Amino acid sequence: MAERNEDCVHSVDCRHFRAYFLIVSLVGEIICILELTGCCEVISFQFRTRRMATNEVSANVHDHGKAVDEQKKKAQCNYCGKVVSGFTRLKYHLAGKRGDVSACGEVPANVKELMKEKIHELERRKLRKGVEKMNPPDLSLKRKSSLESKNVKQRKVGTIQSAGSDSGKHAKNDPVSRVNEIVSFSVLSMGSKKASCDKEGEDIPVSQAKKCIGRFLYEMGTDFSAATPTSLRRMINGIHSCHQVEYEFPSHQELKGWILQDEVKEMLHHVHGIRDTWTTTGCSIVVDGWKDEKGRNLMNFLVDCPWGPICLRLCDISTLSDDVHSLVLLFEQVIAEVGVENVVQIVSHSASECMAAVGNTLMDKYPTLFWTVSASHCIEMMLEKIGMMGTTRGILDKAKTITTFIYSHAMVLNLMRNHTLVHDLVKPSKSKSAIPFLTLQNIVLEKGRLEKMFISSEWKTSCWASRREGKRVADIVLDPSFWSGAEMVLKPTIPLVGVLCSIIRGDKGQMCYIYETMDAVKEDIAEEFENNESQYMPFWELIDEIWNNHLHSALHAAANHLNPAIFYSRDYNFDKEVFEGINCCIEHMVPDEHIQNEIWLQLEQYKDAEGDFGLGKATERRNIFHPALWWSNYGGHCPELQKLATRILSQTCDGASRYKLKRSLAENLLAKGRNPIEQERLCDLTFVHYNLHLRNADWSTDTDTEFGEIDPMNDWIVWEGPSTSQSNVEPRLCAFRRHDWFNYKTYFLMVSLVGEIICILDHPS
Repeated sequence: MAERNEDCVHSVDCRHFRAYFLIVSLVGEIICILELTGCCEVISFQFRTRRMATNEVSANVHDHGKAVDEQKKKAQCNYCGKVVSGFTRLKYHLAGKRGDVSACGEVPANVKELMKEKIHELERRKLRKGVEKMNPPDLSLKRKSSLESKNVKQRKVGTIQSAGSDSGKHAKNDPVSRVNEIVSFSVLSMGSKKASCDKEGEDIPVSQAKKCIGRFLYEMGTDFSAATPTSLRRMINGIHSCHQVEYEFPSHQELKGWILQDEVKEMLHHVHGIRDTWTTTGCSIVVDGWKDEKGRNLMNFLVDCPWGPICLRLCDISTLSDDVHSLVLLFEQVIAEVGVENVVQIVSHSASECMAAVGNTLMDKYPTLFWTVSASHCIEMMLEKIGMMGTTRGILDKAKTITTFIYSHAMVLNLMRNHTLVHDLVKPSKSKSAIPFLTLQNIVLEKGRLEKMFISSEWKTSCWASRREGKRVADIVLDPSFWSGAEMVLKPTIPLVGVLCSIIRGDKGQMCYIYETMDAVKEDIAEEFENNESQYMPFWELIDEIWNNHLHSALHAAANHLNPAIFYSRDYNFDKEVFEGINCCIEHMVPDEHIQNEIWLQLEQYKDAEGDFGLGKATERRNIFHPALWWSNYGGHCPELQKLATRILSQTCDGASRYKLKRSLAENLLAKGRNPIEQERLCDLTFVHYNLHLRNADWSTDTDTEFGEIDPMNDWIVWEGPSTSQSNVEPRLCAFRRHDWFNYKTYFLMVSLVGEIICILDHPS
C-alpha cells in the first residue's frame, strides 16, 4: 500500500501544473489576435460580460461609495459610513494610504488591496508624465545617438572573450587585461543590431499570434520544445475549432529566427526609451552577484529609474573576485556605458570588505555618485546577527525542533492541524532570514492550541508520546521559559521583519522613506521593551553598526528632508545628520558654486512653503503624490532645487534580489565553448527574457515576502532524527495533499475557464 501511495505522489509533478497554468494564460492573448480577423468579436463581448458577472470586487471606486450631494463633491463609504470630500479621497480612504484622510477599518481585504493597486498605478502614470514634461527631447536624442555610436565602436554584439586565452598570458597580472578578458555580455552595445520583420507572405494576425507564443516562451525562459506538446496544440485548436481552421504553431526555426529578432527590436526600443529619461531623473546602477554550481563568481548589472529597471550587463568575474583594482576598472566600464552624468548611486549586493573598498575608490574618483548596500540585504544582516545571539539562538533551535518533528511525522502533523484549525506553523517567505522569526511568531500565536495538543488523549496514546524525540518536543512546548524567551526574541525582530516586507514590496523601498523608517523601527523596538534601555540598547547598537557602516548614505538624509510628506509634518526633526546629508549632496551633485548658492536660497523658500510650495493643491498632495512627482508639479519656481530633488527622490534603496531574475540563463550564457552563432542567439534570448521580465512585473503587488507554499527542502521542516517507515512515507503523502490542493483547485478553475470559452465559440448567440 505504501508503494502504491508513493507512485501516486511521484506521478504528479507540481511544476507541470504550474507550466500549464502559464500556458493557459496564452489563450487570452491569442483570442485578442483572432479578434483582428473579425471572427471572434462575440468571444470578447460574452467572455468579458461573464467575467464581470462573476467578479466579486469592482475596480470602480464608485461601486464602494455613494455621492451625498448632486455635485458629487462628497462621497460616503459603503463599509464604515464615513463621508469624505470626493471619490479620490474615498479611494485613499479604502486603501488605507497615509495622508489627510483616515483609513477605513471595515473595508474587506480584497477591496483594500485593489484600491492600493489602483493608487500605485496612478502614481506611476503621473510620475512618468511629470518626467516627460521635464525631459528636454533634443538633449535626449543627442545623448542616445552619441551613446550608440560610442558603444558600437567599443564592443560588438554579444562578444565573448575567454579568460584563459593565450593572448592574455603575458599580461595576466595587468588589471586592464584581466578585465578585458572576462566573459561579459553588454546590453547597450546591441544598438546596432538589425531585426527582421514579420515573415513574408504570412497573414498579420497569424504572425502576431505566433509572436505572442514566442514572447511567452521568452519571458518564462522556457525551452522552445515547450511549444511542441500535442496537448498544447489540441487546447488552442479546440478553442479555435468552431471556425474549422487549425491553428498553426510557430516552428523551432521561427522561434529562434524572425520571432526572436522582432522581440529584440521591440525590446531595444523599450530600453532606449527608458535610457532617454536618465538625463532628467538620474538612475541607480544595481548590482547582483552569486556563485553558481561550478564555483564561478557571476555578476549582473541593472539600471533602475522611475520608468523601470533594465538589465545592462552580465559578467563572469571569477578571475577578479579578490582584486579591488580590477573590479574598479569593471565598474568604470559600466559607469561609462550608462554615462557618469546620469549615475546618482550604485547599490551593491554585498557588504564585504572587497566591495566596500571598490565603493570608496569609485566615490573618490567620481565625486558626483554615491555607493550604498541594498537595504533589504542590510535588514537581513541585522536579523542574522540577532539570530546568532546566545539566548536568541537557543530559542530558535527549540522552535526548529518543534517544527521539524511535527512536519516529519504524519500522525503528529495531522494532530497539530486538527488542533490549530489547519493553520501551519512554518511561515514561508522569499527572504530566508525572515523565516525563523515569522515561524516563531506563528508558534507563539498557536501557544494555547499546541499546549492542549501535547496534553490531549490523542497524543498520550500515540507511539510518539513514549519516544525520546516526542518527549523532548512535548517538554519544550510545556516549558513556560520557552514561551517567555520566544516573546523576548520577537520584540526586536518582528519590527525589522515588517520593514523588510515593506522594502521588498516597494511600500517604503523608495529613497524617500528609508531614513524615517529606520528611525521608526528603533523607536518601535524601544516601546516593545517598555523603554528599558538595558534591554533594547544592544539591538540599537547592532542596527546602528550596520546602518552606519553599510546602509546609510547622504542621499537618504537628503531624501528625508526633500520629502514633503515628512518635511511638513509636525514632528519633523531637522537634525545634524540630515543637514550634513543635504550639504553633502549639494556639494557633490552640483559642481557649480553659483548654482549651489541658488539651491540654498531656494531651500529657504521650501522651508517657509513660499510660492507654489504653499498652494492649496500642493499642500493637499504632499501625502498623496510620490515626492518626485510633487516636485515636478510644484517646484518649477525653484528650478535648481527642483532638478536636485527630482534626481535624489527618483532613486531606489533596494538591490537586485527583489527582481527575482532567473540566474540559470546568465550562467548558461557565460559558459565557454559554445558555437558563436548559437552564442549570439543566446545573447538575444537572454536580453529579451530579462528585460521582458523586468518590464512586465508589477513590483508593487508581486514582490510580497510571503509565499503561499512551504518549500519541502526548508530546514524548518526537514527532520534530522532517525528515520522510520512511517516518517519516510506518510509525511510525504500528507505534505503532498496539503501543498498541492491549491494547485489542483487552480488547475480545475483554469480548465473550466477554457471550457467556457469553447462553449461561447460553439454557441455565439
